[in-house]
Amino acid sequence: MAKQWTTEQLNRFSQADDMHVSPFYDDGKTYGTPTWIWSVVVDNNLYVRAYNGQNSRWYQSAMKQKAGKIRLAGKEFETEYSDAAGNVELDQKINAAYKEKYQNSPYLPPMLEKGPVSATVIILPR
Repeated sequence: MAKQWTTEQLNRFSQADDMHVSPFYDDGKTYGTPTWIWSVVVDNNLYVRAYNGQNSRWYQSAMKQKAGKIRLAGKEFETEYSDAAGNVELDQKINAAYKEKYQNSPYLPPMLEKGPVSATVIILPR
């Protein structure tokens, strides 16, 4: 069974706006350049989306390497990445979480469009 985030971690993550994602490079050992992205907590899981959809470099690395690290809520975590797109009900819940957390941002509408929604990733600890 995959590791899960603790309730305390998820509570902190849901309030934090400092997510940096660093999937491994092709060598599977070197962390990629940290990329600042938005994150939301839905159904006790941590989700992110790529602003540029599946063309985003960090997204492509995450889907290929399946691992790396994040920095969130002031701490670093070794992580696993999996595709979480394609479930309509889950997409709607994630959209609602984005709307609640980032409601005042001019960048919110693009994050709810087809490209970013198709690049939704679940992040788990490893």
